Amino acid sequence: MAGYTSDQIRNITLLGHAGSGKTSLTEALLYKNGNLKDPGTVASCNTISDFSNQEKQAGHSLETSLLHLNTPQSCINLLDSPGNPDLFGRALTAVAAVETVALVINGTNGIEPVTRYGWQQLKAQHKCGLIVINRIDECTDNPAKLEQLVSQIRDTFGDECLPINLPMVNGEVADCYFRPDFSVPTAILSVEAAHQQLVDQIVEVDDALMELYLEQGESITIEQLHQPFETALCDNHLVPICFTSTTTGAGIDLLLRVFNELMPTPLEGNAPLFIKGEGADAVEVDVVPDPERHVIAHTFKLSQDPFAGKLGVFRVHQGIVRSGSQLFVGSHKKPMRINQLFKLQGREQIPIHEAYPGEICAVPKADMLTFDAVLHDSHDEDYFHLAPLQFTTPVASLAITPHNQGDEQKLSDILHRIILEDPSLRIEHRERQNETVLLGLGNSHLQTALDKIAMVYRLEVDTHVPSIAYRETITQPAEGHHRHKKQNGGAGQFGEVFLRIEPLPRGEGFVFVDAVVGGAIPGAFIPAVEKGVREVLRQGAIAGYPIQDVKVTVYDGKHHPVDSKEIAFVQAGKKAFIAAMESARPVILEPYVSLRISTPQDCIGDITGDLSNSRGVVTGTDSGEGNTLVIEANAPLADIADYSRRLKALTAGEGQYTIDFSHYDPVPIGVQKELIAAWRHEEGDV
Repeated sequence: MAGYTSDQIRNITLLGHAGSGKTSLTEALLYKNGNLKDPGTVASCNTISDFSNQEKQAGHSLETSLLHLNTPQSCINLLDSPGNPDLFGRALTAVAAVETVALVINGTNGIEPVTRYGWQQLKAQHKCGLIVINRIDECTDNPAKLEQLVSQIRDTFGDECLPINLPMVNGEVADCYFRPDFSVPTAILSVEAAHQQLVDQIVEVDDALMELYLEQGESITIEQLHQPFETALCDNHLVPICFTSTTTGAGIDLLLRVFNELMPTPLEGNAPLFIKGEGADAVEVDVVPDPERHVIAHTFKLSQDPFAGKLGVFRVHQGIVRSGSQLFVGSHKKPMRINQLFKLQGREQIPIHEAYPGEICAVPKADMLTFDAVLHDSHDEDYFHLAPLQFTTPVASLAITPHNQGDEQKLSDILHRIILEDPSLRIEHRERQNETVLLGLGNSHLQTALDKIAMVYRLEVDTHVPSIAYRETITQPAEGHHRHKKQNGGAGQFGEVFLRIEPLPRGEGFVFVDAVVGGAIPGAFIPAVEKGVREVLRQGAIAGYPIQDVKVTVYDGKHHPVDSKEIAFVQAGKKAFIAAMESARPVILEPYVSLRISTPQDCIGDITGDLSNSRGVVTGTDSGEGNTLVIEANAPLADIADYSRRLKALTAGEGQYTIDFSHYDPVPIGVQKELIAAWRHEEGDV
């Protein structure tokens, strides 16, 4: 397969809610471009994107699938992402690899949660935007719905969102930009009005063109508009709206032309932010799509196969990656050899020899690769990385154990592979409860992971609702002191520690300060004191839960020139911290989550009543699509563990919700007493 240079490449990811038709849209585009003899359908389980058995069984996308549309002039790399809100973390990873985010909206459903998430990421990562209103054939009898949707898009996302084509009364789509025909009868607006809005918006970014247009009254050609169009896209001063129907094929040819001729190449789009170093030492670095420079590529997707091994998918940002290249992974000193290089077309792996800046490709048997790793061919770039993605904190959880004894290590290995593929999943081992807990963004997210364990890795597991992830903290400053002295003949153990603890604002974590002066505790033993403190942080002090939001300052102590050892100061630090905790009015914290609930209006009373019974607080309401309202609320996670089931019952299956971690707050006094008593009973301190 011949390689494409940077000026021929377009990288576009499709983001949108489940049911918006992203996978069907990719099939229609591949068919229109001549890549397919016949387009597949989700119902028939024969689409290029949803190729795994797990996706076919689920009936929707579970992973971001990579496809490409080749023409003599360009290569469009198209990334089809999952639309389930619980799987948005998987969709998010693809945004870093593209110049353009295309938000696909179901014309009958309007703006849905994933549409909003996608818009937020488009803005946060400075990507060019495009909105595709799909399934317009379902609005033929009610075109006013599409006009209302355009108004809603502009009200929600901004007046920079403008139609670049329009639905016609005969079900086709009219061009409003390339070669507009003002006489075409449209179902909403008019071609002339839409064209005028586009030109007015584009010329605002070019003063010279604005002067020609306004003061001299000259007509503006498409050629004159091209460069300011690109500028407007990159500045998010223009977000084109396209109309399509994957059922009838309406608008697919125009969308393909928009992709080919108007969406930015890697040379034109906004460059991603690369950083060298960490923390206060981090500095921004220039990474440019220059084939003559050192190679820099970013790994944004990994897939694991128990037989074929690890497949790494990366975007080349600088230099040329060739088959046979030796590339370093992050700060590793040993290079990884690129024995094979592929372009992906769903499941199909197509060999290529080289990849220019902007290209998206894959390498098999990539055991050294990790998610977010930067590949490079010079140690000058050892510590380069992209600004990290901000994943939603996972709050849905299941405790997981192997069904058969002896499979514990196998389960551990599989879980490790699964979280390498999906960084929005997390694994916790909770020592107090002796539980391995799988955490995700929602029940569907967790079920998808469990299905993969069963279907791909052939391991049978058992699950149960895990214990709540309580935390401990303090509410006032206190001091603690402990002298550890042990003498059993010969060399003994001695260490004495004085420390002070203070509460930190919620979410600040832990701060350790060494304020010892005069060598009362030698510097070599300070890490041992911190180690003892951290042991208590992990194990808890009043109920066996991890401690957070505490500042510990070690300010004095004593040592012995012979008997002082690391173990002595570990124990002294541990006991001094526990003593301080007892005097600092400790409390147990429980996790609260924020809920965004879409419900029919006639169910609003039942929903708010149920939330109130669950110690929830409604923080706001907003109008939704049609006869729906959107409720925003906060509630303790312990009281909404089964909220999915409850919401379905309260709304006859019509309610939907999204959930995000919000904060930690103290549990009620009665609950705290029960938790402390239970821990003391377990510890034998009855």
